[in-house]
Amino acid sequence: MITVHLRYEIDADKLSDFEEYGRRWIRLVNRLGGQHHGYFLPSEGDSDEAFALFTFPSLAEYEQYRLRAATDPECMEAYRFAAETRCIRRYERRFVSPLFE
Repeated sequence: MITVHLRYEIDADKLSDFEEYGRRWIRLVNRLGGQHHGYFLPSEGDSDEAFALFTFPSLAEYEQYRLRAATDPECMEAYRFAAETRCIRRYERRFVSPLFE
């Protein structure tokens, strides 16, 4: 199992656009074989930082997801939406392995 941790630097004035972006990707990741654990938006503290977590059974399955997402019309539209609204300034992607009791 592999979990993707995304840290976003967002435009705080475009939080509603980022929320729309997140809603789209939750559905898309789940449709394309992953399990999305949600977006975590600014509340207290930094107003320009957000996070997302989603899991795939393996790194190989995540790589397949990336290939499918690159040509999927809905994914391409979500990428376009973020580019047009400029709600995301930058992001970092990390891969972590969950530890459960």
